[in-house]
Amino acid sequence: MASSDLETKAKEAFIDDHFELAVDLYTQAIALNPNHAELYADRAQANLKLENFTEAVADATRAIELGPSAKAYLRKGTACFKLEEYQTAKAALEAGASLAPGDSRFTNLIKECDQHIAEEASDIPIHSLEKTTPTNVVPMEVVQPVDDLSEQVIVSAKPKYRHEFYQKPEEVVVTIFAKGIPAENVSVEFGEQILSVSISVPGEDAYHYQPRLFGKIITSKCRYDVLSTKVEIRLAKAESVHWTSLEFSKESRVPQRVNALVTGSQRPTYPSSKPNRVDWDKLEAEVKKEEKDEKLDGDAALNKFFQNIYSDADEDTRRAMKKSFVESNGTVLSTNWKEVGTKKVEGSPPDGMEMKKWEI
Repeated sequence: MASSDLETKAKEAFIDDHFELAVDLYTQAIALNPNHAELYADRAQANLKLENFTEAVADATRAIELGPSAKAYLRKGTACFKLEEYQTAKAALEAGASLAPGDSRFTNLIKECDQHIAEEASDIPIHSLEKTTPTNVVPMEVVQPVDDLSEQVIVSAKPKYRHEFYQKPEEVVVTIFAKGIPAENVSVEFGEQILSVSISVPGEDAYHYQPRLFGKIITSKCRYDVLSTKVEIRLAKAESVHWTSLEFSKESRVPQRVNALVTGSQRPTYPSSKPNRVDWDKLEAEVKKEEKDEKLDGDAALNKFFQNIYSDADEDTRRAMKKSFVESNGTVLSTNWKEVGTKKVEGSPPDGMEMKKWEI
């Protein structure tokens, strides 16, 4: 099926409120025509309807790269607004308004952005006020719902490069393992709470990674380096809190403020992003030692004594102990397999007692 046919069916699905189907059809159309800006802008609208805001941002951003339009900027601005990326949303909306003077959708949303930015400024600690200054913001594309149709994300189904992160009280370091990538093929942008990474190598599918971050960052203090084996990105935290994950999710626990105060030669302590490892061999050895050192009396001490003999014995000794104990009805316990292995062990009751066989 041709790209234009898929686009037509996607628009019909959107009109019928079948937004997931619309996204799927736009995705198929993009696979056939990957440089068509309109397809990305329309898929962004469908993602907005599904509340896939991060994907909508990615689609609108791609549409703007291929061919800036008021529609793409509006959708990018709307999606960023939904993600509470008000500075980034405003930047996209202002760019779109310049292409569509008099469109009230832009002016109304820009006014709402200004209100939220002012509210945030009144609640933000002095040390991070700089992040509300528009000049410190690296524009990030956003999307908004309108009466148009749209498509899905530009991200690959399977990530091409592996990434991981660790953190300090004041920053989060993200590493993307991409070997031998020229710096000119790497693009990194920072939003208030969005990281956007693109790696484009001629002849290969482009890699896009655009997560909504766990917490807000100070864009003017963020930076990245393209090294021989990786891309290292340093995100400056807006607040000294521990990120329980790199990406935002509704299930994320409330972050705990990090105590970065250091006295003398004491090193700063803060929660690590890496799980604590338990040395199970060491733990098992400690438990066994405690069991051996345990003080017992009477029958308990005797049982413990035989347990220790059995646990430290070789295979023949264990076989001898089992066979002699069972065959003698618990009256004989031998450790000599050569002696008990070739014959049945008869019971040997204590003095003054006699053996009785019970008929069942």
